[in-house]
Amino acid sequence: MHIRDLPFADPGRPDVRSGPRFLLWLGRTQVGGQAKAMFWGTVNMASVALFPLAAGLAVQAVVDRSGARLALAAGLMLLLGTIMALADMMLHRVSVTNWITAAARVQQLLARKAAELGATLTRRVAAGEVVAVSTGDVEKIGWFVESVSRFMAALLTTLVLCVSLTIYQPLLGLVVAAGVPVLALAVLPLLPHATRRADEQREKAGRATELASDTVAGLRVLRGIGGEELFLSRYRRASQEVRRAAVRSARMWALIAAVQVVLPGLLLIAVVWYGVRLVREGRIEVGELVTVYGMVSFLLLPLRHFEEIAQAYSFSRPSAARAARVLGLERVGPPDGDREATGPGPRGDLYDPVTGLLAPAGRLTAVVCGDPDAAGRLADRLGGHADGGATDGTPSVLLGGVALDDLPLGAAREAVLVQDKDPVLLSGTLAELLDVPSSGAVAAEAALTAAQCDDVLASLTRSSAEGSDDPMRARITERGRSLSGGQRQRLALARSLITDPEALVLDEPTAAVDSHTEARIADGLRRLRAGRTTVVFTSSPLLLDRADQVAFLQEGRVATVGTHAELLRTDPAYRAVVTRRTDEEPDAADEEIDKAMDDKALDVELAGFEKAEADEGEQIGEQIGGTA
Repeated sequence: MHIRDLPFADPGRPDVRSGPRFLLWLGRTQVGGQAKAMFWGTVNMASVALFPLAAGLAVQAVVDRSGARLALAAGLMLLLGTIMALADMMLHRVSVTNWITAAARVQQLLARKAAELGATLTRRVAAGEVVAVSTGDVEKIGWFVESVSRFMAALLTTLVLCVSLTIYQPLLGLVVAAGVPVLALAVLPLLPHATRRADEQREKAGRATELASDTVAGLRVLRGIGGEELFLSRYRRASQEVRRAAVRSARMWALIAAVQVVLPGLLLIAVVWYGVRLVREGRIEVGELVTVYGMVSFLLLPLRHFEEIAQAYSFSRPSAARAARVLGLERVGPPDGDREATGPGPRGDLYDPVTGLLAPAGRLTAVVCGDPDAAGRLADRLGGHADGGATDGTPSVLLGGVALDDLPLGAAREAVLVQDKDPVLLSGTLAELLDVPSSGAVAAEAALTAAQCDDVLASLTRSSAEGSDDPMRARITERGRSLSGGQRQRLALARSLITDPEALVLDEPTAAVDSHTEARIADGLRRLRAGRTTVVFTSSPLLLDRADQVAFLQEGRVATVGTHAELLRTDPAYRAVVTRRTDEEPDAADEEIDKAMDDKALDVELAGFEKAEADEGEQIGEQIGGTA
């Protein structure tokens, strides 16, 4: 695998039963890269380990005054140095490739899962945790996957070196072979403490990240109520907790690093002391002592890799567990492999067995629900995006008698489109924003007209940095921050209308627009979606009056169904929700009823008044022209 081959055509199906199993699966997906890294790591460490042998031969050649052996030792040093440089370069290249490809694979898996779950992802997992998994956790997972191969190379080199020392110089080799396991295992009692402190640090960091995300997302509201300092003080406290936890974790890892330095130093002192005695007794040569000393010094390198793999696993294990938890979330319905749908999608009435809501095919149905959260959950259920489904025994929403949970994901998304109350506009040109999968039956111009976007187009044209008169080439900033709330809502509505799904579900699509614009949007929506199933969650009398039928939900069930005027007259609970009045205020309620009944007449009168003004303006213009 090469970096230039990214992204993967298929990142695979991960083992998400646990964090360690997920790490093992990642390692298996990169067997080739791991083998290359292990090979070059072994060559690099072997050349470093053999360098003391060449140095010992050179020292012994000087003692024996042998020029030929000195030249041989020099040539061996040159060869080992060249191999060392080449192997180190290749090891770094392959290791970085392994790190990046592992991280890229995890990121692709997360992106695919986010696309599969849609809006339900952040309801199942906290937003801060999603951010932590997709950023810091991905890097830690890639670090562990990359370090495994270097650890295996260090372990293999250490074993071979101990055996070679025992054969080369049995007396000193036995001392080294007995001391190395002690050095490698000495830090094991400290690892659980270090792991707990690292977990505590990550947990506090995740909470701080989530708090920061919430603060940034609600900054405008916080400024409106003067709550910036309150939330900033909370974030400062959370940040200080992260700092203290990081210091405690760093102290433990510093202790581990100190142990990894002190114990090899003690082993080196013991080897030198014992080796000097053997030299004085004439049992070994000076060059042999230099060789053994250099090889024992080399052991500091693989021991550092042992420490690194312990640290990498300690940090990556909870990261892998979080990633596995996110990737383990499943959408109810067929697996992604069954996405290819054959034939036309389902058509007919949209029915929710849980609430009893029936949206007849080809008609505009308005839904009134006193609880906005319940309305949002029902809207998601109608789109097949809600949690649970068949996994907890809750019946699925039906479209034309076909359960949405039984449809492939692509077919379900094509059949029913849900626009939530806070839609997101992606950055780019207006043409790119409206370039969405669609049936092709609704043109962009028709959708923009129905959504009453004329003033939005004019505003985009005036603010265009390119100086183009074409509003479709005007750029929209991130999340549409340069537009007002009503302008964002209307552009999002136009985007939804262009897709022209079999069933369109809109959650409060006109909450941020004025009443006159809302009335025109209601008429445009009814006209453009004629013959298509449309469900609108709203409590606006202007939209309710244009609906073919209105369903009123109470305590999670459809209580009554009728037209807006009928329900205003016959249902006090409905009247209280729509007019925000109680039965103790009959005059206001009656006024609202009269207003709803006369709404269309008022629109006709306004239209006639506008036409009369236009005619009068034309007559004045003609008179002026005649006088001239």
